[in-house]
Order: sequence, then C-alpha cells, then structure tokens
Amino acid sequence: MNGDTLYSIGELARRTGLTVKAIRFYSDRGLVPPADRSPAGYRRYDRDAVARLDLVRTLRDLGVDLPTIRKVVDRELSLQEVAAAHAEALAVQIGTLRLRRAVLTAVARRGSTPEELDLMHKLAKLSEYERRRLVDDFLDAAFGGLDADFTGIRRSLTPELPDNPELEQVEAWVEVAELCQDPDFRAGLRRLAEQHAADRAEGDATLARPDAAAMVRGPAGPVLAAGVAPASPRADPVVAAVTTRYARDLGRPDDADLRRRLLTRLETANDPRRERYLRLLAVINGWPAPESLAPALDWFIEALRARTPE
Repeated sequence: MNGDTLYSIGELARRTGLTVKAIRFYSDRGLVPPADRSPAGYRRYDRDAVARLDLVRTLRDLGVDLPTIRKVVDRELSLQEVAAAHAEALAVQIGTLRLRRAVLTAVARRGSTPEELDLMHKLAKLSEYERRRLVDDFLDAAFGGLDADFTGIRRSLTPELPDNPELEQVEAWVEVAELCQDPDFRAGLRRLAEQHAADRAEGDATLARPDAAAMVRGPAGPVLAAGVAPASPRADPVVAAVTTRYARDLGRPDDADLRRRLLTRLETANDPRRERYLRLLAVINGWPAPESLAPALDWFIEALRARTPE
C-alpha cells in the first residue's frame, strides 16, 4: 500500500454524511470497494471512495438505478450518456404528471363520478397516434363522403396538443375528446356539414360563399350594440340584407321557403357545444379565443322567426 490516508467506514460516514449502513450497502455491491482491510478485517477506504460516494449519492438522488451507477463509476458509461438518458426519462415522467394533475384538477372542479374519472384518465393517457385517430374518426363522421371539399374546415377543427402542454391545454384536450365522442354533437355537426354542402352545390359555383352562421355575424353586430329588438321594424333591413344575399348565392327567390331553409341552418349552427369545441380548440392550439357567434345567432334567429310564416 502507498502512504495515502485510509478511513474506517465510520470516518467515511462522517465525511460524506451517509450512514454506515448505506456505505456498507454500496460497498457490498462493488460501487465503493474498500482499498484495504485492517488486521482485524475491518474495511478501509481511500480518498477516491469519498468522491465515488458523492457521485453515487447524487445519481441516486436523481433516480438513477444501481446497475447504471455501477457502469458510470467503472467508466463503462459516460456521465453525459447517463445524464441525457435520464433527462429524457424525466421529460416523460413530467408529461405523465402533468396529465395526472390535469385529470385530478378537472375532477375537483367538475365533481366527476368514479366512471367519469376513469374515462378522463384514459383520455388523458392517449398517445399522439391515438389522439389523432380519435379526432380523425370524429371529423370523418362529420364530413366524410360529402360532395364538397372540407379539407380546410377539417384542418381548422383539428386539435394539436403540444409535446409539453400546459395544465389548461390538457384539461381542454380531455373535454374535446369527450365532445368528439358525444353522439348528439357528432350528429349535429354532420347535419351542419350536409346543409353547408347542399348550399355550396346550388347557385353560382364561382361564388365563395360563407356558411350561414358567418353570414349573419356582421349585419347583426350593429343592431345588437344598439339594442334593437329582433321583432322591431328597425330590424327589417338587417334581415332583408342577409336573406337577399342568401337568395342570390343560391339562385333562389327570397321567399318563405328560403327563409325557413336559412332558419334551419342557423338553428343547427347555434349549438353551444360547437362554440365550446371552438374555444377549447383555441386553448389547445394556442390560438386567440374566437369571437362568440351565439349573441348574433340568437338575435337573428328570433328576428327571422318573427318574419317567417310557419
């Protein structure tokens, strides 16, 4: 042996802050082997053992398993390789914890039943592929097989949960996933798509026609702000402007049949679940919150009913 100072296991414990039991445990597994033994057979450790124990303790605190630590201290693996692997593993764990936190927070806010909790937990744990498949199935149910190009609309209705979502994005995703599986909401969106496709199939194909709900937004805004009652004569020119445009786009007369048709489209579009979906979609995708169409739709539906015979 050289003249280096050797420490008993008790002295090593005092220098490192570890317990004798912990040092003996690491020593028995070859992580910190003794440099020598006393005449009585007690273990003696050199200065290198102090450094090795510090490294072992740090890696254990970071959650590194003992076989991997053994490879690091024996220089079979570089510290950089281990750090990279565990940083990636921690990222996955953080994502999992975010999902769990979001589910529990949503349960606390909504007072969910055990069955709802189970469903929410399953939805939050879906992989990116499974999330995509769920949304594609929902959009296929709404737009599939129709004689119109809904590519742009489908894209605008697709949630894209980021790799490291915030709590509110995960909560929004869970609610969107529930909406995607709501049969009534799916059926309502399908009716809306069929109505929109029927409107686009009529009249001048060169005209770029907005959907009926978007058509009333601009005209209804000023009268809403002015407090004009839907049944008031002051509302007549607003209703006439929309129905005239709708009739022109379809190549039909502005008569009772056309107004009933427009009324049906607006009532289909005026589904609070549709607006909720769009708001949740904006949260998930990091988009600005959409303007609510409900006030304009409510006002115009009432105004149109007052001027449309049964």
